[in-house]
Amino acid sequence: MTDPARKISVMAILNLTPDSYFAPSRHNMAQLSSGADIIDIGAMSTRSGAADVSEEEEWARLAPVLSTLPEGLEISIDTFRSGIVRKAYAVLGRRFIVNDISAGDDDAAMLDTVAELGLDYAAMHKKGDPRTMQTLCRYEEGVTEAVLAYFDSFAARASRAGLKDWILDPGFGFAKTAEQNYRLMLDLERFGRFGRKILVGVSRKSMIYRPLCITPEEALPQTQALHMAALERGADILRVHDPEEAFRTVRLYRMLHGLD
Repeated sequence: MTDPARKISVMAILNLTPDSYFAPSRHNMAQLSSGADIIDIGAMSTRSGAADVSEEEEWARLAPVLSTLPEGLEISIDTFRSGIVRKAYAVLGRRFIVNDISAGDDDAAMLDTVAELGLDYAAMHKKGDPRTMQTLCRYEEGVTEAVLAYFDSFAARASRAGLKDWILDPGFGFAKTAEQNYRLMLDLERFGRFGRKILVGVSRKSMIYRPLCITPEEALPQTQALHMAALERGADILRVHDPEEAFRTVRLYRMLHGLD
């Protein structure tokens, strides 16, 4: 049973990229003073069809921002590369969240690196890469069963690596059709069996704007509708482009349960 009094965090997206699908999120440094609980900084777009970026280019985009972050700000770094994690740790000199869209599949050293450095870790389900993932949406056993099985396997890998504290992200929009994304949302509470915080990233995604024939820029109200659905089903972290609106949605969720 989902506890409406649980801690809920808003993670604000800061993209250091020229090609993320929601243009206003690119280099939006106002996120640093938005009041978000966590700032998720990414230097490589992972949208469908995005071009690959070298580790050198990813670090060149990321390093100047990391060196100027205010003290006390909780940071997440969106990368699948253990080399970026080590460089970021050397600059920050403190704990942060590694937000890995590949759950360690794309870099064999990632889980060991995170465990060694004592960092928090968000593991996401996907298949393929940004250029191939939308051709890999077939799940014989059904999308929810497939993603649950994936995290059963990941939990064992994490345990072997000595990674004790990790966050679960079902990977909305990654190797999933619109219908599969909504099936996952309906089944989100089932992921509570892992006893991990659940991260939901649906903000302004194509699962919203394509079926409704609108643009990402027009999708803020519908994003909040899905945020409410996610909260009702156990989401602990909302990864968002619009933190102020997400905080209002969290407050309404609490009010619906007589907590505010």
